[in-house]
Amino acid sequence: MVVYFIQYLGVRLLANIKSAKKRAVQSERSRKHNASRRSMIRTFLKKVYEAIATGDKAAAQNAFHKMQPIVDRHACKGLIHKNKAARHKSNLVAQINRMQ
Repeated sequence: MVVYFIQYLGVRLLANIKSAKKRAVQSERSRKHNASRRSMIRTFLKKVYEAIATGDKAAAQNAFHKMQPIVDRHACKGLIHKNKAARHKSNLVAQINRMQ
C-alpha cells in the first residue's frame, strides 16, 4: 500500500487529487532508484580509496578506470553534480599519481 503523503513546510499532507497521488508514487519510486544509484557510486569510490590505502598503484588505477565512467554517466544524468564528479576524479587521480 502506498500512502500519498506530500511533505510541505514540515507538515505531511495527504494528496487528494489524482495527479498529486500519481506524482507522489513517481517521486517515491525515483527516490528509491536514485538512492541505489548513489550507493553504487559510493561503493566504486570506496574501492578506489581502499586500493590507494593499500598502496597498490595498479589496483588503484584499475579501480579508478572502473569508477570513472559510472561517475561520469550519473553526473551527466544529474544524479550527482558535474562539479562533484570532477572533484572526486581530480582528487583520486592526484592521490594515485602521488603513489610510488
